[in-house]
Amino acid sequence: MPITLVVIIRSIISFFILLVLVRLMGKQQVAQLTFFDYVVGITIGSIASTLSVQVNESLMSTLAGLATWAVLAILLAYLSMHNVKLRNLVDGEPTVVIENGKILENNLNQIRIPIEHLLSELRTMGVFNISDVQSALFEPGGKISVQKKFQKQPVTPGDLNISPQYDGLPINLIIDGVLLKDSLRSLNLTKAWLHHQLEKQNISDVNEVSLAQLDTKGNLYVDLQGDKSCYIIQTKD
Repeated sequence: MPITLVVIIRSIISFFILLVLVRLMGKQQVAQLTFFDYVVGITIGSIASTLSVQVNESLMSTLAGLATWAVLAILLAYLSMHNVKLRNLVDGEPTVVIENGKILENNLNQIRIPIEHLLSELRTMGVFNISDVQSALFEPGGKISVQKKFQKQPVTPGDLNISPQYDGLPINLIIDGVLLKDSLRSLNLTKAWLHHQLEKQNISDVNEVSLAQLDTKGNLYVDLQGDKSCYIIQTKD
């Protein structure tokens, strides 16, 4: 069998096995991965690439190695969910780096984070003044969590004893010119109703619409295909 065909076949096998294993290992976002998770992922990917192109390597032995790493990762994740000590050992614990506006240099040195990196992370959280911070922690995944001092926190409707109107998720009614009938049905609306709303802006064909969303306040957001205008149509006349 030609070597190119062998590589293609092994690549297809590797691709779908890796897809299955990744699905089994969970749906963590990259930002939520610990350093250990990242290393395990890189290793499994490396084994999969070996399975794909190293035709001199035994297919079954490489598959066994790939499955072993994946099973160990899944098993460790399962055990960590039910054992706090093991979870802290594998994932690590949050580290307090600022307390009452004071940078804790010893804790920063312990996790090997320079002050410049801390300041950069704070800026991404909208904090430019250390004195505004009550507490800041570096999470096991490397992200920073910040609690501002009480007097620096934004005012909420609850602070003003205001009960705002409920504002839930908008429902997509049209995507890329395709009418989503299930969405209309879930809202007890009809195609005739939607066409009537679109005609308020002289839109006669749903194919002209890139995205149409209906929010909980009855506002229909319509974005037309290409660089044409977008509209907000009041449906509750």
